[in-house]
Amino acid sequence: MEGVLLGSFLLMTFLGVPVAFALGLSVSLILFLFLDMPQVMITQNIYSGVDSFSFMAVPFFMLAGSFMSAGGVTKRLVNFAQAMVGSFTGGLAQAVAVSGMFFAAISGSSAATTAAIGSTMVNEMERKGYRRELATGIVAAGGTVGIVIPPSITLVVYGVIAGTSIGDLFVGGVVPGLLMGISMCVVSWWLAKKEGIPAEGAFSFANLFRSFRESFWALMTPVIIIGGIYGGVFTPTEAAAVAAMYGIFVGMFIYKELKLKDFPKIIFDAVIGTTLIMFIVGAAKVFGWMLTNLEIPHHIGAYVVSLTSSPFLFLLMMNVLLLVIGTMINASAAVVILTPIFLPVALQLGIDPLFFGVLMVVNLAIGCITPPVGLDLFVASAICKVPLERVMRASLPYLYALLVVLLVLTSLPILTTFLPSLLH
Repeated sequence: MEGVLLGSFLLMTFLGVPVAFALGLSVSLILFLFLDMPQVMITQNIYSGVDSFSFMAVPFFMLAGSFMSAGGVTKRLVNFAQAMVGSFTGGLAQAVAVSGMFFAAISGSSAATTAAIGSTMVNEMERKGYRRELATGIVAAGGTVGIVIPPSITLVVYGVIAGTSIGDLFVGGVVPGLLMGISMCVVSWWLAKKEGIPAEGAFSFANLFRSFRESFWALMTPVIIIGGIYGGVFTPTEAAAVAAMYGIFVGMFIYKELKLKDFPKIIFDAVIGTTLIMFIVGAAKVFGWMLTNLEIPHHIGAYVVSLTSSPFLFLLMMNVLLLVIGTMINASAAVVILTPIFLPVALQLGIDPLFFGVLMVVNLAIGCITPPVGLDLFVASAICKVPLERVMRASLPYLYALLVVLLVLTSLPILTTFLPSLLH
């Protein structure tokens, strides 16, 4: 049965069946062929998989990002990023990474971050002498921090599944996200040197202060979210709702670019995005339920422990597995499927569940630009009108740098855990 379940899922995924349907259909096949259970168990498990107060944070964080983006936040964040690093060699490319970190603190999604900075930055980079495929590769890499820097929808999903504090996970994602952004800035500097792209102008404190003042209200979003959670003012779900209302306030009354006529499209897009995520999470819950029924997590855990009792070697094996899975499966679905399988093994080896969760998400984020089917590669290719294979080639230096960061984070768990520990 185990072989039929996993084999049918992999076959359907390879054939291009949407992940949620592949998950549900593979379980349906097992129920039909081997188990005396009604098919209604699938719908019951889908419902129970998403029936959580904490999951209500997902649509609100999506709304917050959409309201902020439509309200003129993106261009102000980009201007601030350019004022910070634009005068350095490769400054415009570095501004993509910095903008990605800023927008990630609003959107909670790697694809949304890639789309936002791609539609804003690529044409400007091309005008400044960057090859279009290089600019697109930079944009694809810049979006990876979208699910690492708080607030992160994927960290919300992990927190619910693992029973770990979502507030702690958010804070734990700060340093890994910053390290990912800094590594991409270094690569951008090196590539600009190699391509002979000169620095632009001189650094100006006046320009930096002016752009900071213009983007101040947008930059306050993560402060309000994390500060509110740790201050005991509201739960993560309530923080998401506050962030959405704050996005409306900033867009309509501070920047005055968000109009009432924009609301139907923003809300409709958020509904569609939330439905896709929740359907995938629900289907993944069904798949996880069947895995548990067949005792696959127990067998895998016993096998892994028989291979090694070293936490570091276990994490290295997990890294390889997650990097591959991150290219094929939505990050939230991967978290729902894999957390019940590997978290018990991690706990048995003495690995902090907070560290393990953040490391999982970093892996899945890097998987978004890992060839051949990383999600952000497709998003950047579609937005910037550049063939996929060229985007893959251009993003490789960033992928290598992010893998170095991943190795550092795996070796030094304290980089992930020390900030949350300071706040307790």
